[in-house]
Amino acid sequence: MTEKQGNSSPPSPATYLSSPAVWGATGFGLGLVTVSPGTVGALLEGMPLAWLLSHVPGSGWQTLIIAGLFAIGVPMATAAGRALGGSKDNQAIIYDEIVTVPVVFLLAPLKDWKTATAGFLLHRLFDITKPPPARQLERLPDGLGVMADDLMAAVYACITLCLFNRLLG
Repeated sequence: MTEKQGNSSPPSPATYLSSPAVWGATGFGLGLVTVSPGTVGALLEGMPLAWLLSHVPGSGWQTLIIAGLFAIGVPMATAAGRALGGSKDNQAIIYDEIVTVPVVFLLAPLKDWKTATAGFLLHRLFDITKPPPARQLERLPDGLGVMADDLMAAVYACITLCLFNRLLG
């Protein structure tokens, strides 16, 4: 099973160096140079972002920051998809994974390596399998579809992690 649909052929370096949207949407180029870009982006950029946001006092402020990053991601993913050959959800676009990882830890705070590992694995599980309505959200237009399915996967992971913590903790 592939992580994302779309054109997996690498764009020319001039494409991403000349486009701020591609540069940002690919996680500063990481999505262009790695195998399993969604997983690598979530680990190397999404988890550090989640850790940083865990130090923002209050889940309300954290949610507001995530919402702002999400709002930036919709037009950026749209422009990047077009610049990368017209594929709506090109696998090199990893901003959606990066920005949605912190959502996983809104109800189950990122407090130790066990929570971090479980949250990361749950995010990847739900993002790759896309249980309903995540798969349907993927069909939304342009960057909204790119971002929305990952947001739904993160919400599923957040709820599951919260339930695990209550049952096991």
